[in-house]
Amino acid sequence: MQSLRSGALSWERNNGVIELALHRPPANEIGPATLAELEKFVAAFESTSWNASALIIYSQIDSVFSAGGNLRELYSYAQRTTPDQRASGIRVLIELSHRLFNAIDTAPVVTIAAVNGICFGGGFELALTSDLIIADKLARFCFPELRLGLIPGGGGIPRLKRDLGNGMVRDLILTGRSMNADRAFSAGLVSQVTAPGEALTVARLTAAQITKVDAAARIAAKKFIKTIPHDELRHEIDVFCELFSRPAVIDGLRKFVESTNAMPYLP
Repeated sequence: MQSLRSGALSWERNNGVIELALHRPPANEIGPATLAELEKFVAAFESTSWNASALIIYSQIDSVFSAGGNLRELYSYAQRTTPDQRASGIRVLIELSHRLFNAIDTAPVVTIAAVNGICFGGGFELALTSDLIIADKLARFCFPELRLGLIPGGGGIPRLKRDLGNGMVRDLILTGRSMNADRAFSAGLVSQVTAPGEALTVARLTAAQITKVDAAARIAAKKFIKTIPHDELRHEIDVFCELFSRPAVIDGLRKFVESTNAMPYLP
């Protein structure tokens, strides 16, 4: 697998471990440009992942894994399209994100998200595709979409339901409140909590252990312990696209874009 560096992400493979780095300023927002680059990664990854044991996803931006979807791009798109155009156009984008996230979710390697700082919305959805989440003490997880009149659209609800109890799922989705690393560990969402700035180091040590595991046994075990909620994922796409065309969503995006807050994605 060749290494590549672009505007939003880069990857490389060493000693059986692939590392996917996110580095799109200011906060690794996920929009059409990032998804296009992620699509290139997935194409390369799918052709060579059998020759690797682990995949680590991490951020090279301090204090943020990913702030989520690129809401400014979404608002710009919504402004220049009709409701019908918005519904069909957003479906193409959401279906692409699902295809890419599903490819990571079902990969035959062990996937590890090394989370530092903010992990919101679409960034949280990306982390949920991984087999293991290793978070530093300053990590925060949040789904703020309901404040915009939306639900998570990249597989967030089905994957959260897969990994957590219903009480915690309802709290995260319905309140939009953030969860810190210690609470996420207690809930079973995070497998390890590290000192600030040490998530990637611990993820690399964990990946090194995984390279010693028999590949066939690893793949068989993963199929037993990680189901993919395909029906719910498809239903989520329908609900998200239906909600997105409403005027209330456009107004919510406008308020976000016009906000003078230095970090408007924070709750």
